[in-house]
Amino acid sequence: MAPATPQPEILAAFEAAKGFMPVGEGLALYAAAAEAGALGLPLLEVGTYCGRSTILLADAAREAGTVAVTVDHHRGSEEQQPGWDYHDPETVDPEVGLMDTLPTFRRTLHKAGLEEYVVAVVGRSPQVAKVWGGQAGLVFIDGGHTDEHATNDYEGWAPHVAEGGLLVIHDVFPDPVDEWTGQAPYRIYLRALASGAFTEVSATDSLRVLRRTGPGI
Repeated sequence: MAPATPQPEILAAFEAAKGFMPVGEGLALYAAAAEAGALGLPLLEVGTYCGRSTILLADAAREAGTVAVTVDHHRGSEEQQPGWDYHDPETVDPEVGLMDTLPTFRRTLHKAGLEEYVVAVVGRSPQVAKVWGGQAGLVFIDGGHTDEHATNDYEGWAPHVAEGGLLVIHDVFPDPVDEWTGQAPYRIYLRALASGAFTEVSATDSLRVLRRTGPGI
């Protein structure tokens, strides 16, 4: 069976949204979300930014009759701060002088007609993970790229992946030249494989999809 693909209008909304995920990785994420949606559990994303990938999770959730949950403090990760390559001045709140991607995120979902299929949680990943009580059919880790943040995201959210569910990790770059952008996600990807709890399903550029096949993390 061919992997599920989004409708043209959903893919167009994804491409038009502010963000960094390439189309190929987006299609792989959508296919994983569509598959995981069959479990009837929420599809959870860590690292919302402006909602580019949330569009895909929300549409897959709509098709599956479930919901997408997306977690972010909306103040931007390290590489998105002023002076860094991924900083976008349009995301800065002029009143407080800090990044605030929440308004852009809400506009993104509104334009795509997907607001009712998304639960947006505004908070820091470790804090939210501690109060999250349920399982998820899919956990997509796309948050901060330091070892501290990537490890917190993995330890906080991987335990919530249901049996047969999917763990998706973005920005996995094995080459040490990519130390800032992808070595921390690469290290949690290796940890997931070494745990015996997860088995790799697919690799699309920097996106890795793993299935829970055993207990633990």
